[in-house]
Amino acid sequence: MATEYTAAMSQTAPKPANDALPVLLYDGECGLCNAVVRFLLRRDKVGRLRFARLQSRPAQDYLAAQGLPTADYDSLVFVPDWNQPMPGAALLRTDGALAALAELGGDWRTVAKLRGLPRCLRDPFYKLVARTRYALFGKYRSKPLPDTSWAERFLG
Repeated sequence: MATEYTAAMSQTAPKPANDALPVLLYDGECGLCNAVVRFLLRRDKVGRLRFARLQSRPAQDYLAAQGLPTADYDSLVFVPDWNQPMPGAALLRTDGALAALAELGGDWRTVAKLRGLPRCLRDPFYKLVARTRYALFGKYRSKPLPDTSWAERFLG
């Protein structure tokens, strides 16, 4: 499995010189999740973040290689460095969302400092939204990206 993951990784992600490649894995069928991805794309002026649907082959290979559930699409998964996966490095739920915001830099780093709050205070709200997101925001309806250059930031 690790070989499949490594092969998928090398085929789908560009390798910037001496730089980590952060990737956010998200539920590709969720309207809210796709809105969050577009929010991040608009604000990531330097194009640092990459994205992959949890349902995609690269994401499934990563999850399996890391011993994470491959059928649970209720959690964002932030991978700090796609090019150098380390066991236990992935951040889930609010940790993942806040880490993605931190990658935007600027004022978003201030918001990301909410990671200082204990997970037991942050994650119950996240879990509530995760359970009700389809009822509140619906299923994602595919539409063209507003900026065609964004397409290269998606893996798989």
